[in-house]
Amino acid sequence: MRTRLGIGAAVLVLLGVALGADQAAPPTATDLAARVQAHYATVRDFTAGFTVSQRSALMVKTLVERGDVKVKKPGRMRWIYKSPEPKEFVADGSQLYAYHPKDKYVMISALPPPDQTSAALLFLSGRGDLTRDFTAAVPAKHPEGEWRLELTPRSRQADFTSLTLDVDRATLQMRGVIVVDDNGESSFRFANLRENQGLSDQVFVFQIPKGVERIRR
Repeated sequence: MRTRLGIGAAVLVLLGVALGADQAAPPTATDLAARVQAHYATVRDFTAGFTVSQRSALMVKTLVERGDVKVKKPGRMRWIYKSPEPKEFVADGSQLYAYHPKDKYVMISALPPPDQTSAALLFLSGRGDLTRDFTAAVPAKHPEGEWRLELTPRSRQADFTSLTLDVDRATLQMRGVIVVDDNGESSFRFANLRENQGLSDQVFVFQIPKGVERIRR
């Protein structure tokens, strides 16, 4: 799997910031980043439906996938891809499972320690900081009904070069994330996002199906 799911899952916890009513002019990059970060500390978990479009020079056409995601701090997530091909990625706080039922294998790897985790993934564990770890900017144009925040990591990251957050203008709920790396771009859009649902740790326990090959990294 060379998917950007971890980054996408990590940034998704920056959700639902309340700035009040829609504003005529966009907030400054510093203000928007600070408000998103402040709310991030209050988000314990969330669920959402997602659509991700992946573009790369190595791909003949854009790959579009859909499914559901659940995330809980610290370090727990469950991405269930439903189409076009079923697959599942589960992090239980210490291990990451990448399950590909069509090919009948699951790849198992340890989640990296904090000092080896990218700036984006640190948000998932509650130890990241937008204003500290990124340089923020706002573009001249924003998507209709949304504010766009462009984030460049202050130190070089192995798994991405930039992140862009799209948030609702009235509530600042997350609407989309664009992840750019050396290979291309992944654009996530989210629907029916619900935060602080009181998700149990049991939601993130992965039971390896019988007859599936186990590959450890």
